[in-house]
Amino acid sequence: MTEKSVKKYIEKRAWNEIEARERLGVTSGIVGIICNVILCVFKFLVGAVTNSVSITADAMNNLSDAGSNIVTIAGAKLSNKPVDKEHPFGHGRMEYISALVVAFLIFMMGFELAKSSVEKILNPEEIKFSVWNLIILAVAALIKLWMAYFNHTLYKVTDNLNLKAIKKDCINDGISTVATMVALVVSRFTSFKAADSIIGLFVSVIIIFAGINIVKEIIGPLLGQAPSAETVKEIEALILKEKTIIGIHDLIIHDYGPGRRIASVHAEVPSDVDIVEVHDLIDNIETEILEKMNILICIHMDPIVVDDEQVNHYKEITEKIIKGYNPDYGFHDFKMVKGPSHTNLIFDLVVPLPEKKKPSSEILSEIEKCFKAYDSTINLVVRVEHSYV
Repeated sequence: MTEKSVKKYIEKRAWNEIEARERLGVTSGIVGIICNVILCVFKFLVGAVTNSVSITADAMNNLSDAGSNIVTIAGAKLSNKPVDKEHPFGHGRMEYISALVVAFLIFMMGFELAKSSVEKILNPEEIKFSVWNLIILAVAALIKLWMAYFNHTLYKVTDNLNLKAIKKDCINDGISTVATMVALVVSRFTSFKAADSIIGLFVSVIIIFAGINIVKEIIGPLLGQAPSAETVKEIEALILKEKTIIGIHDLIIHDYGPGRRIASVHAEVPSDVDIVEVHDLIDNIETEILEKMNILICIHMDPIVVDDEQVNHYKEITEKIIKGYNPDYGFHDFKMVKGPSHTNLIFDLVVPLPEKKKPSSEILSEIEKCFKAYDSTINLVVRVEHSYV
C-alpha cells in the first residue's frame, strides 16, 4: 500500500527515474536525521543515568546514523549533477560511492562498540535499572523498525542502494536496542555484571557483518557487473522481433549509475538486403530500446551469407563440433574461404565465464584437433572471446 502511494506521488509530480531517486533519497535523509537526533539525545540521557555502555554506544550509533543520512542526501544530490567535460556520462556512480561511505560509518561504529564492550568486559560496572528507561528503549526500537520499513519502501520504488544500506542499518539498530533492553533486564535480576558488555560485543559483530554485506552489494555495480538476465532477454526480444535480423552477439551493457546505461550489440543481417533499409530499421530499434528501457544502445550491423549451400554446410559442421566439445560454447561472425588445398573457417568462439580450467590456447588447440579429425583440409582462423552478459 505504501509503495503504491509513493509511486502515485512520483507520477503526480511527473518526476522521471533520476529525479525520483534524488527527491526520495533526500526525503529519506531528512526523515532519518530528525529521527536519529531525537533518539541520540534520549538514549544518551538514559545511558548516562543507567551507566550502561551498550545504551551510550547505541546513542552514539544514532549520531553516526544521522551522519549516514547526511551522506545519503549528498549522494542523491551529487549523483543527479548534469554531465560536464570531465564526466561525459554524468555523476550517477556517486550514489554507489556515498553508499560505500555509509558502509564505512557502519564499520566504524561496529569497531568502536566492540572496543568499548571489551573494555567493560575486562572492567565490569554495575548498571542501574529503570522501567522508564526500558520503555524509552522499546519506543526507540519501534522507531528504528519503522524507519527500516520506510526506507525499504523507498528502495523498492527507486532501487537506490543508499536506501537499502540505511534500511539494513536501521534493522541492526533495532536489534541493537532490543539487545540492550535484554542486557538491562539480565543485569537487574542477576549478579552477572558483564552481561551488558557481552551483549554489546554481540551487537558490534552484527553491525560489522552488516557493513560487509553492504560493501559486497555496492562493489558489484562499481566494478561493472553483468546485467540481469531480464534486461538481456528484453533487449534480445526487442531486436529479434524484426525478421530481417537473424541473430545478435557481443551484447555489452555499461552502467554509469542508475538511469545511465549505455549498450552496444552486433546484429546479424543477410548480406543481400538493402543496407539503407536495414540502417533505418536499426535506428528505429535503438529509439525503441531507449524509450522503453532507458538504455542508449548502438547496434552494429554484421552482414552474413545465408543462401550459400556450401557455407551453410560448413556452418552446420562447425556447430556440431563445437557443441560436441562443450554445449555451453557458441560462435558467431562465421565466414568460409575455400582454396584448392584447404578451407579456412573464420569465426569468433564464445567461451562463457568462468572458464578457469583451461587457457584459451589449449581450448583452441583441442577444438582444432576435432576439426582435423573430421576433415584434415579444414584450417581454423578463430578468435576466442567471452560473453559480457
